[in-house]
Amino acid sequence: MDQADHFATTPHDVRRSPRFPFFADARITEAETRSNMTARTSELCRHGCYMDMMNPFLLGTPLRIRIVHHGQSLDAAVRVVHSQPNIGMGICFDEMDRAHAGILEGWLSELQAA
Repeated sequence: MDQADHFATTPHDVRRSPRFPFFADARITEAETRSNMTARTSELCRHGCYMDMMNPFLLGTPLRIRIVHHGQSLDAAVRVVHSQPNIGMGICFDEMDRAHAGILEGWLSELQAA
């Protein structure tokens, strides 16, 4: 196996679901301090999204998020899985109710059809 093949198959590089460009406003609440900040999404997938922001939270930080897009909002408990200072953070959806899961599926269906 050459080096390129090795890197393409490492677990870190394997995605659980396809990502789509997705731009929406978001409000993030830090679970412990209840501090709020706003951000903007740039990518979305079934398991999480990427948030563009100058001061992202640290890896592993539990958060609540509300994403608003075309008059619909998605609320979820999330966790930071990737953080880059001055750039943004990747978050995974840890918990959301059925109604919000349906909104997520609707957004993903629209993105996949585009």
